[in-house]
Amino acid sequence: AHGATGKGNDQVRFELSVKALAPNIKLIAPWREWELRSREQEIAYAEKHGIPIATENKTYSMDRNIWHLSHEGSDLEDPWNAPKNSMYLISKAPENAPDEAEYVTIDFEKGIPVAVNGEKLAPVALLEKLNEIGAKNGVGITDIVENRLVGMKSRGVYENPGGAILYAAHQELEYLCLDRQTLHYKETVAIKYAELVYDGMWFSQLREALAAFVDATQETVTGTVKLKLYKGNICPAGAKSPYSLYSQEFVTFEEDDVYNQADATGFINLFGLPLKVRALMKEKAGLK
Repeated sequence: AHGATGKGNDQVRFELSVKALAPNIKLIAPWREWELRSREQEIAYAEKHGIPIATENKTYSMDRNIWHLSHEGSDLEDPWNAPKNSMYLISKAPENAPDEAEYVTIDFEKGIPVAVNGEKLAPVALLEKLNEIGAKNGVGITDIVENRLVGMKSRGVYENPGGAILYAAHQELEYLCLDRQTLHYKETVAIKYAELVYDGMWFSQLREALAAFVDATQETVTGTVKLKLYKGNICPAGAKSPYSLYSQEFVTFEEDDVYNQADATGFINLFGLPLKVRALMKEKAGLK
């Protein structure tokens, strides 16, 4: 049994996971069966029967775990309404964050974060540390209108300080360590991967296959990233890796001994040949 409503994505995620792992289990979804039709009716029912409400703020529909806190409903149902600062339970509002920037470094090994500010930490402790640092600086607040799987749009505000820091840091390191084609293709794969997870297809064959691809790309994503956190902003402040593909020797605007700029002429001629041939055809055929 689960408490998801008949409008959300979580009902799909719960039930698809059960179908993948234990296909013979009967699923019960009270929201799709009972007479209670609103949160207010639920709260009244709970109070009548002495059932405690597991929320710090009864105004919004909220889901919280170590990764994030989501807010939906109430005044947020009108996309014109800005979220109230009083709604935030994890993060400071950006304008209430410290007036001085804070720098944080994160070490990665094969794409996995392993240390914060030089301190080795287990995964849960690492995320808790980044949540603390990020919340203090008002980072990771996301206000979006998302497209639910069931066909409707839904507005939600998310507090995700630690996750936002990790995402930004990991991206900076990939810029250094992945070649152009791999990085661009991984960005394409990321959209499909996110859709599969969002739609509850975690145990699908495609999600597992894409995960294997991502794992392969992370073999050289090892290094350290420095970020500047300031009033809701996460700014890159440096990155280094023993597997960096960035070569100052090749890219410098100063004199170098490794790159022959004349080579670019032949490269551009060949790379642009299809465009040239098409232009000549159009010219000969009198096309614009």
